[in-house]
Amino acid sequence: MLETKEIHFYYGAFHALKNISMTMDDHTVTAFIGPSGCGKSTFLRLFNRMNDLIPDTHLTGQCLIEGQDIYQKTVDVTTLRKKVGMVFQKPNPFPKSIFENVAYGLRVDGIKDKNFIRQRVEESLKGAALWEEVKDQLKKPAFELSGGQQQRLCIARALAIEPSVILMDEPASALDPISTSKIEDLIHSLKEKYTIVIVTHNMQQAARVSNKTGFFMLGELIEFNDTKKIFLSPEKEATQNYITGRFG
Repeated sequence: MLETKEIHFYYGAFHALKNISMTMDDHTVTAFIGPSGCGKSTFLRLFNRMNDLIPDTHLTGQCLIEGQDIYQKTVDVTTLRKKVGMVFQKPNPFPKSIFENVAYGLRVDGIKDKNFIRQRVEESLKGAALWEEVKDQLKKPAFELSGGQQQRLCIARALAIEPSVILMDEPASALDPISTSKIEDLIHSLKEKYTIVIVTHNMQQAARVSNKTGFFMLGELIEFNDTKKIFLSPEKEATQNYITGRFG
C-alpha cells in the first residue's frame, strides 16, 4: 500500500530525512517512534504532501501509494488528500456544528444529496465511536465537546470522505488517559478498513496499537520491524538504548 524508496528530504540546506526505504502493508497500523526532531512527523507528512506547504523544501526518491509515485507532476494533490486522511496532534474542529464538521468534506466535494450526507455523517460518527454520545445533539457547536470527543470528531471528519489511508500525528498526546484509551481502541477497529500510520512519543502506545514500528533518529530510519520484535529484541543498539530510556 505505502512504500518509499531512497527518500531524502531537505528544509533548505538542512538534510531532514536520509535515504529512507520502507514498505507498509494494507490494513495494518505502523507506528513511528524516536526522539523529538528526528524526522518522524516530516516523514509522515510526505504521504499526503503536507510538506509541500512549507517553503524551500526539496525531496528526492520515490513515495508510492498503491504503486503510484504521488510526487509525479500528473498527481492531483486535492484528490490525493481525499485518499489520505490526516488527524493532527491537537483536535482542530471547524467553528461549525458537529454535523457540519463531518459533512464538510462531502459538501466541498460538491455532494448535495441530503439523505446521502446524513447517512455518511452517521456512518462516520459510528466509525469514530462517537455516534452514541452525540446523536441527539448534532446541531451543537463542535467546540462544546470534550478534547477526546473533538479528536474523535476529527477522525469522523477524515472518515467521511472515505480515504484508504489515515495518518495520525500524535493523535492522543493532548488527551487524558481515558480519552487516549478510546482513541487506541478506535485505531484497533479502524485497521480492518484502513491503512493507518501513527507518530507517537508514547512507546507503550506504539506497542499497544501497532503491527510494525519504525525507530527514527537524526533523520535516519534506524530499524523497522514487527512491533513485538522492536520492543523485545531489537537488532540495533540505538533502538535498544532508546526503548530502555538510556537516551531520548
